[in-house]
Amino acid sequence: MAEPLLELRNLRKAYGALVVTDDVSLSVRPGELHAIIGPNGAGKTTLIHQISGTLASNSGSVLFGGEDVTQLSMPQRVRRGLARSFQITSILPGFSALENVALAVQARSGSSFRLFGNAAQERALNEPAMECLAQVNLAARAHIPAGLLSHGEKRQLELAIGLATAPRLLLLDEPLAGTGHEESQRVVETLRRLKERLTIVLIEHDMDAVFSLADRVSVLVYGRVIATDTPERIRENPEVRAAYLGEEEMV
Repeated sequence: MAEPLLELRNLRKAYGALVVTDDVSLSVRPGELHAIIGPNGAGKTTLIHQISGTLASNSGSVLFGGEDVTQLSMPQRVRRGLARSFQITSILPGFSALENVALAVQARSGSSFRLFGNAAQERALNEPAMECLAQVNLAARAHIPAGLLSHGEKRQLELAIGLATAPRLLLLDEPLAGTGHEESQRVVETLRRLKERLTIVLIEHDMDAVFSLADRVSVLVYGRVIATDTPERIRENPEVRAAYLGEEEMV
């Protein structure tokens, strides 16, 4: 079996007496879509913050590609191929979809954002940016201001921004949040295509999407992982079903 691309070892985050993530250990295999699910308040987004480097852990370690990246900043982790999207869209609404993605291409190259005045005219930025937009079915909307895109299109744009950093692993925090049925289906189909060539860690409350996309699922309850298994076995796990009683429909 291949070595894990991402490995979490005993991660813990507490705010005084409030423990948010508690001794979390799990591994993500190269090429898999690994979903992390759990009731509201389980610590899922905090865990993503710890993995991405936006939040320091009190203890434990994060290994990526066999390297201990625990002390590295978020930009340093991004340069190693660990990218993320946010639960709430984080785009520049006054810039076009293409310009938003071109900024990410520019950042990947190590250029200063102060050089962005020429970004829209630079083929070296626009060509890879358009490729990323095409991968999420937004090429036709490239020149639309991001603020005028539908909510679902904004989530797809955020995926394109993540792709522009040339990730080895993509962390997605509720990419279906706030989308309608048709929009969510388009995002799911985009994720289905992306998982063919990317390793993905997905936090999502839409159980239909989770069980149709995930290769493995980890269940987080009160900051602790209570189970990691295939979607079929997670669905049948009595402890998981009890943790979701009244919270999620598991059948």
